[in-house]
Amino acid sequence: MTTIDELIRLVPPPTEPVDAQGDWREVEAALGLGLPTDFKTLIERYGRGQFVDLITPLTPFGAHDLLIQSARRLLDRERPFREKYPDECPYLFYPEPGGLLEWAGTDNGDSLCWLTEGEPDGWSVVVWNPRSVAYDAHDVGAVEFLHGWLSGRITTPILPDEVEISPWFEPFREREHVYIRLSEGELPYHERLLILRDALAPTADRGCYSDEDDERQDHFAATDLGWSLTYETVYDHQIRVAFPPEDEERARVTLFDAARRMGCQVLSTTTRLGEPVWT
Repeated sequence: MTTIDELIRLVPPPTEPVDAQGDWREVEAALGLGLPTDFKTLIERYGRGQFVDLITPLTPFGAHDLLIQSARRLLDRERPFREKYPDECPYLFYPEPGGLLEWAGTDNGDSLCWLTEGEPDGWSVVVWNPRSVAYDAHDVGAVEFLHGWLSGRITTPILPDEVEISPWFEPFREREHVYIRLSEGELPYHERLLILRDALAPTADRGCYSDEDDERQDHFAATDLGWSLTYETVYDHQIRVAFPPEDEERARVTLFDAARRMGCQVLSTTTRLGEPVWT
């Protein structure tokens, strides 16, 4: 069985995890269930945040109380669909005995659930895509599933099958999101990307994508700043940046200067909702 120490060696946890500490007895009393030991250790070591910008374990601590809030909504949310299409729902849902209970979610809208049959430390993982009503069961616990999927040892048709060479965990922080649309420049894409990353160094890769038309998308983190960035030509020629609110002026100055050195003009800057900023 994979241990939390093996997951930590694969993916270092944050030095100060967010929403990682609280009273597990209160949580279990609220759920009416004991919880697996490996999950408790997972939350205590990693807290609130995301593995590889995709999987968010549901911590029960902090203002948002993700685990219990999800549990309380689950059956009521799924009951109408199950009543209409019972053959599409092979599992019960918490708080039904032995039902699925979500312990992590993904940015794609998928759920990582326990099948709550038997003792908590023996619960297995069911990956669930509610949109396509697809389920994929694995006879492992939460920590072993994460380690297996992140290392490529466990695969599932519901989650992406591309494994990051150096998987990471990003602790939660409140962030502002700004899109900086750029004019084309004379320098080739890879040189513009290098200039941008040099302006934000040190940086770490967070994945990349290119299509058949050679349009690109490069994701990276400015590790000392705690910023996340995407430079792309896929949807538009733009820089997307997420940064702590207190860094707004530094982000504006740094990225406008980088764009100038990339040989590009800033055409517009907007929030994710399309509202103008930095005008």
